[in-house]
Amino acid sequence: MSAAWIPVLCLGVCLLLLLPEPAGSEGAVPIPITCFTRGLDIRKEQADVLCPGGCLLEEFSVFGNIVYASVSSVCGAAVHRGVISNSGGPVRIYSLPGRENYSSVVANGIQSQTLSRWSASFTVTKGKSGTQEATGQAVSTARPATGKRLKKTPEKKTGNKDCKADIAFLIDGSFNIGQRRFNLQKNFVGKVALMLGIGTEGPHVGLVQASEHPKIEFYLKNFTSAKDVLFAIKEVGFRGGNSNTGKALKHTAQKFFTAETGVRKGIPKVVVVFIDGWPSDDIEEAGIVAREFGVNVFIVSVAKPIPEELGMVQDVAFVDKAVCRNNGFFSYHMPNWFGTTKYVKPLVQKLCTHEQMMCSKTCYNSVNIAFLIDGSSSVGDSNFRLMLEFVSNIAKTFEISDIGAKIAAVQFTYDQRTEFSFTDYSTKENVLAVIRNIRYMSGGTATGDAISFTVRNVFGPVRESPNKNFLVIVTDGQSYDDVRGPAAAAHDAGITIFSVGVAWAPLDDLKDMASKPKESHAFFTREFTGLEPIVSDVIRGICRDFLESQQ
Repeated sequence: MSAAWIPVLCLGVCLLLLLPEPAGSEGAVPIPITCFTRGLDIRKEQADVLCPGGCLLEEFSVFGNIVYASVSSVCGAAVHRGVISNSGGPVRIYSLPGRENYSSVVANGIQSQTLSRWSASFTVTKGKSGTQEATGQAVSTARPATGKRLKKTPEKKTGNKDCKADIAFLIDGSFNIGQRRFNLQKNFVGKVALMLGIGTEGPHVGLVQASEHPKIEFYLKNFTSAKDVLFAIKEVGFRGGNSNTGKALKHTAQKFFTAETGVRKGIPKVVVVFIDGWPSDDIEEAGIVAREFGVNVFIVSVAKPIPEELGMVQDVAFVDKAVCRNNGFFSYHMPNWFGTTKYVKPLVQKLCTHEQMMCSKTCYNSVNIAFLIDGSSSVGDSNFRLMLEFVSNIAKTFEISDIGAKIAAVQFTYDQRTEFSFTDYSTKENVLAVIRNIRYMSGGTATGDAISFTVRNVFGPVRESPNKNFLVIVTDGQSYDDVRGPAAAAHDAGITIFSVGVAWAPLDDLKDMASKPKESHAFFTREFTGLEPIVSDVIRGICRDFLESQQ
């Protein structure tokens, strides 16, 4: 029997281990595997496998360097190690014991990831070519041939489609919680993960540990089955240190939810923060950052500080200031870590109630809407009040806040008057009150100049805003100036225009001002009382355009 020298990285020192080749391997045909077959799927101490060609490098999940955690893709590790290229080929895999501190290294176009600990490892070398060629096609099994008919690997479970969310569990790994309660916390998180119904088309979860410095234990893309997630949670080690929860929450909001780490478009982003006692740092700023990034923050507090401990707490209202909304829905309390099974289902129900995820980026909280209101003499005071009611009914539908939807209004005749800008009012109550109190100007009609004024003075200051910009024009007559040029300039500036005409407003003007498709952005009614039914049309149009812009 021949032997192969295998370099193995152990505690930072590269050693050479003499590992025997598999018995009877001479001339054996390598077993075809898929791009995503992991080391733990290979049930042999040593095996020859055949990697297909054409695997996407960015889809490989690899942990470590030279020695890889068994949860890594075998073919990904082989490419990372330089054993094969992306065109595939034979690979020999050797099983090794688990270890700690798998390192992160960029090699051959693959960024491997760090992993604090895993229960099994493997390393790879160049395999022996058999008679079978790599075809690039996914093969249903990674197990060596046994003479029996191979069973087809079951497809990944789709999961709970009614609870589709991208969730980060931010667990407490500080000295506040200690090793024993840390393990109880992991057990609880595992039960929650199991009940969520994790799957390819259901919830995806990752884990971050808060201590002195935050550590992302695994990302959304790493596991799409409950079994793998439970095993990964079990492997997480206690770090200790101060409970810098604010630092960890900010880090999670900014670094965890990216396309590269597995976040999905149009899916609610959620962080479930577990705090044993109280945080050592400021958590309010982190909550603001999370909301700005469209992340829904839940706080699960355990063992609240007793009156004698309140003097040590930096901010006793830390829960209210960190959650997505201080309405009771996003906060959850457990008295201790014992007997927590009864708390699992209520928490899961919250996490799966997507209509309550008020901090997700939606058409209701991620838009800037300016209203351009005709104040010309032909409108009249009573009809002007109906126009303001139309504006109010649209505005009140949106979630107006300092980090949410923003509303502005401009009244025009031959002149223009900014009634209020996007930054003047940050609550729905204030915005609606100001709209009710707008005074009727009376005068001529210069809609083109008014559009240019609004683009320059209202949208100009918020050109860096992440919100999508909309302009709703309400007019009752023909403009004395050109509207086509100013409207085209607004479209070029990324502003979507809805034009609403009443009475004598020419349909040609309405279409010239409206965004495309014209038929869904231009509206007309003979009477001012006909504005009310148009409210829902404009709201649906704004949401439709917002969703299309997110694709």
